Amino acid sequence: MNDNKKIKWQMLAFMAFSTVWGFGNVLNGFVYFNGIQVIFSWILMFALYFVPYALMVGELGSAFKNSGGGVSSWVFDTMGAKVAYYAGWTYWACHITYIASKSSGGLKALSWAVFRNAEKYDSFPTIYVQIATLAVLLFFSFVASRGLNPLKSLATIAGSSMFVMSILYIIMMFAAPVINPHAQFVSMDFSLKTLLPNFNVGYFTSLSILVFAVGGCEKISPYVNKVENPSKGFPKGMISLAVMVMVCAILGTIAMGMMFDPNLINESPESFNSYVSNGSYWAFQKLGQYYHLGDTLLVIYAICNMIGQFSTLVLSIDAPLRMLLDNENTREFIPAGLLKKNKYGAYINGIWMVIILSGGIILIQSVVPGAAAVLKQLTKLNSVCMPLRYCWVFAAYIALRNAFDRIHADYRFVKNQGVAKFFGWWCLLITLACCILGMYDKDAFTCALNIITPVVLTALGLILPAIAKKQKAKVNA
Repeated sequence: MNDNKKIKWQMLAFMAFSTVWGFGNVLNGFVYFNGIQVIFSWILMFALYFVPYALMVGELGSAFKNSGGGVSSWVFDTMGAKVAYYAGWTYWACHITYIASKSSGGLKALSWAVFRNAEKYDSFPTIYVQIATLAVLLFFSFVASRGLNPLKSLATIAGSSMFVMSILYIIMMFAAPVINPHAQFVSMDFSLKTLLPNFNVGYFTSLSILVFAVGGCEKISPYVNKVENPSKGFPKGMISLAVMVMVCAILGTIAMGMMFDPNLINESPESFNSYVSNGSYWAFQKLGQYYHLGDTLLVIYAICNMIGQFSTLVLSIDAPLRMLLDNENTREFIPAGLLKKNKYGAYINGIWMVIILSGGIILIQSVVPGAAAVLKQLTKLNSVCMPLRYCWVFAAYIALRNAFDRIHADYRFVKNQGVAKFFGWWCLLITLACCILGMYDKDAFTCALNIITPVVLTALGLILPAIAKKQKAKVNA
């Protein structure tokens, strides 16, 4: 690549920022960590987890610049085909809970766009909401099975607009007291005593929410060697990314603290569930009221979110499945039935497996009292399952450093082997610990769902290679 076509580190930072960060991360941190107390946790998470995570991704991307399969390719090149299959399976399996949440989230956004309140959607009997959610899953699975993705371009537009609105929210909220000084704002206490969190069971079992929020920067690894002077430019971009995310997390938290009183959020389980599922919509509704715009900002946000949720749903049904089944290096561990394609080129049996597993989660939640509680459960379930895929990033990094002399990388996170491996193991163990602790919940049903779901998905991933091996032996016989 010519130097004039190289990406500047500033551009890399903004590309990564729009990929990693979202408005929902601010809301979840605020709700789960008692308002502005989350600032302390955000700072720790960025310094001790996110920065080394991003820089390790840079080294992996630099070492395997010609590998197009991302994490699975890294694992294949460092640990072999069967381990690469497990990495690919984990990436796909994590999306099962994500797909269920996108179906529910899209309906919630549609409800806000139409009714402009939380009460209408939350008042519907859970069984009817879940049947509608299942219908949404079936419809978009049908779209995916036809090899179509009409919302793909809209996904980019919706994602960009959501990113813009997240930044706009912070700017407009800080300007609101000047524009409308007579509006009702919540006063905040920034004393050290108030900002320090309570290190109790609830705190440690919620850390998976923050790990989930800052993960995903491995998506930008293909750009490592396209940056000007990668050995210096990439770490500059990643450190800038960490600074931008930290600033937005802190300023977004303060902006939200001007709107919502944490005491009201935590006054009852029902109130907490409602804020988890509706807080982002209330934020834009209040913001519109401060500027005398009515529900304009709310409706724009709800429509963008609805398009984003449904388009991401189609992508999540199709893309992770193709990453798992298209990989020639790991196909030997997958039963032949799952590799069957229809006339549109879609893995039809794989899509049915998505429907059965994600649909099972949707139907199981029919017994949950209230639609708001369903979304709260899915938020926590995603925070338990989705970060498990990051473990493979750190495992691949440790394996890369074990092959330090054999595998060359233009960019190295740190030169010292001991320090590099320490951070690899540190991030791996932190991720595992947060996911395991995140399984706990006071509600027995939620706790059971958080434990059973990853266990079932892991067991299924272990069974499939055995089935494939048996099929292969039968054919050879």
